[in-house]
Amino acid sequence: MASWTAEAPGVVERLLKENAPEVRSLARFLRRRNPALVLAAARGRGGLAALYAKHLLEARLLWPVLPLALPLFALYGARPKAPFPSLLAYDLAGEGAGAAELVRAYRGEGLLTLAFVGREESPLAGAAEAVLPLHLGGAEGAGFLAGLAATAQLAAHLLEEPRLREALPALPEAMARALEGEEGLEVGEGLFVLGPGFAYPVALEAALRLKEAGLRAEGVAALEELFPAGLPLLVLVGRDGVLAGLIPALEGLKAKGVPLFVLSPE
Repeated sequence: MASWTAEAPGVVERLLKENAPEVRSLARFLRRRNPALVLAAARGRGGLAALYAKHLLEARLLWPVLPLALPLFALYGARPKAPFPSLLAYDLAGEGAGAAELVRAYRGEGLLTLAFVGREESPLAGAAEAVLPLHLGGAEGAGFLAGLAATAQLAAHLLEEPRLREALPALPEAMARALEGEEGLEVGEGLFVLGPGFAYPVALEAALRLKEAGLRAEGVAALEELFPAGLPLLVLVGRDGVLAGLIPALEGLKAKGVPLFVLSPE
């Protein structure tokens, strides 16, 4: 894990630079089209990146996002229909033949299909009309973070929000600084990873990584989901105003002896 985490800031810096011209063009086109619905198809960890896209596009652009169930297409050929949709597809590993078939079918119906891919020579990249490569350079483990960064870059240009666009170039440096921390959290029998709002997909990914390391971990979106009570709690909160509302509840948990570890830029 240490290898790809160390490479992740460089991956994000590279994709933000290399994808910038294509992202600007795509954003202009999508703003003109203003889709009534955005479909999202993903496999593997790409599903968490697609979930982040759902949170971001629905909260900031007010575009409804419908995640598609790839197995239903594979088994029954089912393709939900909607007026004037666009399709986002994620394949962070670059091997999603099933996703490619779905994308090819929707593209044949005239939908704009945009693929976020870990490998430019993947079946999904060949099927989609537009492609945003993640420029992993062999650091496949960084695919999830790269998928989030690529999604955030597209959203920043869709929103035409200068503050967000100007903040993106600082992201790789912020990631590198985060890797310098040496604090730890005693896990014991297991822990919860809390990610409210935009941080929820990140909490799910963090819990998955911990499980892969042999630990018991669960990602949750709200404090009400903490069961059994008393397990250590890792809290992931962005700079989106959510932390202030959490502080009273977190202080209550701390008073009860629950081990807490909060990661936030605020």
